[in-house]
Amino acid sequence: FHRGYYIRARAVDHCVRDFLLKTQSHPRTQIVSLGAGFDSLYFRLKDIGLLCHTVVYEVDFPNVTCQKAALIRRTKELSALVGDTGREGLGVVTFSGEDYKLLGADLSELSELERALEEAGLDKDIPTLFVAEVVLTYMENHRSDAVIRWAAERFSRVCFLLYEQMHPEDAFGRVMQQHFSQMNSTLHSLAQYPDCEAQQRRFFEEGWTECSVMDMNEFFTCCTPEDEQKRVQALEPFDEYEEWHLKCSHYFVLTASKGMEPSWTPLLPNATVPRDGPLGTAGSIPAAVCPTRSGISGLRRYGHRSVLIKPNVILTTGGFGEEDGRHCRMRNFHVLIKQAGCWKAGSVRKESPDKRWDERLYHTVSCLSNSLALVVGGRTSPSSPGLGMLWLKFPETCSALEPEDITLELVSVQPAAEPAALRWRHSTTEVTFKGEKYLFLYGGRSALEPVLGDWCFLHTQDLSCAAIPVEGPRPEGRHSHSACSWKGGALIAGGLGAAEQPLGSVFFLRELEHGFQWQAVETHPPLIPRYSHTAHVHDGKLLLVGGVWFHSSSVPGITVVDLITGLCMDYTINVEHLEWPLMLHNHSSVFLPNEKELLLIGGGGNCFSFGTHLNPEPVSLSLGNILASH
Repeated sequence: FHRGYYIRARAVDHCVRDFLLKTQSHPRTQIVSLGAGFDSLYFRLKDIGLLCHTVVYEVDFPNVTCQKAALIRRTKELSALVGDTGREGLGVVTFSGEDYKLLGADLSELSELERALEEAGLDKDIPTLFVAEVVLTYMENHRSDAVIRWAAERFSRVCFLLYEQMHPEDAFGRVMQQHFSQMNSTLHSLAQYPDCEAQQRRFFEEGWTECSVMDMNEFFTCCTPEDEQKRVQALEPFDEYEEWHLKCSHYFVLTASKGMEPSWTPLLPNATVPRDGPLGTAGSIPAAVCPTRSGISGLRRYGHRSVLIKPNVILTTGGFGEEDGRHCRMRNFHVLIKQAGCWKAGSVRKESPDKRWDERLYHTVSCLSNSLALVVGGRTSPSSPGLGMLWLKFPETCSALEPEDITLELVSVQPAAEPAALRWRHSTTEVTFKGEKYLFLYGGRSALEPVLGDWCFLHTQDLSCAAIPVEGPRPEGRHSHSACSWKGGALIAGGLGAAEQPLGSVFFLRELEHGFQWQAVETHPPLIPRYSHTAHVHDGKLLLVGGVWFHSSSVPGITVVDLITGLCMDYTINVEHLEWPLMLHNHSSVFLPNEKELLLIGGGGNCFSFGTHLNPEPVSLSLGNILASH
C-alpha cells in the first residue's frame, strides 16, 4: 500500500514540477486539477515556494468542495498558505484565494465545467496544465473524451497529465475490475482504452500533438533517481515484490501537450530500458481444474511448497492463505493423492511434540528418500530472522493404492551449516559430486540482506557444509528464482536482482572432476526477465512456469528452453474454461513426467487495495503437445 500510493504521488509531483520549471519564464501560468478531492497538491507546492506566478484551480462535486473548504478554514496552517484573501466564494466558487480557486462542478457536464472555470477567472491564453488522477475513467467514455478534446481545442498552450488503470483482462485486472464494480464505480475507460498504446492514440485523435506514456514500473525504473529508489526500498521491511510490480504494471502515467515551446516532455527517462514489443507466442495451453473427488480444500495459499513425496502423492507445506475461515500463515499440511485418474485430499497428522512448524513462507522442501524430506529456511515476517532446517519423516508404506492418514514427524535439525539456512526465497537443488549427493543451497534474501548471491553444498547424510570449489563467472545475486537438477548439476533461471529488477539469465552449475563450474546458458530469443516462477526439466527442456515480469502487454505462461540449442519459446495459458482468475506467482507446481502433466497448486496474493485473490483449486496443464513439438 505504502509503495503503491507513493509511486502515484511521485509521478504526479514529478510532472507538475517539470511543468512549473519549464514555464517559469512566463509571467503567469495555471494548473487545473480535475476531480481533485482532498488532494494537497496546492498546499505542498505553495509551502515550498513553487507557485510564485501560478494559480491553481481545483474542481470536484459541490458536496466535496464544501467539505474541503470547511477543512481549510478550520486548519490554521492551510488557511495561512492560502493567505488573508482566502474567503468563501460565490456560486460555483466554493473557496477563493489569490492563487487558489476551489470550484464545485460536475466534470461530466462540460458546459457546466467551462462556465465554472470562466467564472473563476481561468485564462485560455496562458500555459495551462490539466491534472486528472484516476478521475476520467469513472465518466462515460464520450464524456471523458469530450473533456480531453475541449482542453486541446480551447487552450493555446496546454498540457495534460493523466494517471489511471489499465490491463483489465489478465488475472490482476479482473480482480481490480471486480473491486470497483462492487463499489458501483465502474472503470469505463478500460474496455476502450485497455493499454498505454490505446491511451496514446486517444490523445492524438482528440487533437494533442505530443503524447508520452509509461507504466509505473517503467516510471520508477527510468524517471526516479537511483538514490531515491534506494531510499524508498530501505524505508521499511518489505517482501511483497510481486504485488508491488503487478500494481505498477496496471497503472500508467500519461503526459500530452499542444502549443508548448519548447515541447513538454517530463517522461523522458534517465535510464535506458528497452520498451516492450509484441510478445511472439508459439501457441497456447488450455488450463483445466484438476479432476477431483468431492472437491479439494486447503490449498488457497501462496508462498508455500509442494513436493512429490511418492508416486501420485503430493505434500504441500506452509505459505499464507485461508485456514479456519481466516487469512493467516498456514499451520496445516496438505496431501493430494491420485487414484483412478482423480486427485483427492488425504489427511495429514503431525507428530512433533517438541517442534512447532513455525508457520513459514518461502522455504524449500527437498525429498531425499521415500521417507525423508528436508525443509530449509523460510520466514514468518520479513522483519524476523530466517528460519532454520527441519526434517519431515513419513512412513515408507503410505500408498496411493490404499489411502490412509499420512503421519508426518517433525524433527529439529541444528547442524553446523544452520546459519547458511537462515534465509528465504532461496533454492535448494540436489547435485552430485564424486558419487555423493549434496543439496546446493543458493541465493535468496534475509532480514539484513535484501539479495544474497552466496551458496553452500549441504551433504545429505549429516547436513555438513562441504567445501567444494566452484569456478567460472559468479552469477548476479538473486532471490525468487527457479532451480532444477540436471545432469548432476543445477540450473538457475531468472529471479529478482539487487535493484529489484527481474533477471533473464540462466546458469548451469556443472560438475567437473575437481568441483563445479558456472556456465551461462545462452537463449534465443533472449529469455524475458522474470521471477516468482517455478521450473522443471524434462528430456533436455527447461520449463519455466508463470511468474512476474515487466513485459506489461501480457502475463507469463509457459516458457520452454531447449538446453541443447538454446531455443526459447513462450506459450500462453488459455484460462477460458476457468471460472476464476488464475494468478501464476507465488504458486507451486509439480510435473508428472509419465503423463506429461503439470499441476499448478495455490498462488496469488494481495491485489493492492482491491482485495486478496488466492487460486481456489489446483489446475492441470497437459504439456504433451508442446513437448513433442520441440
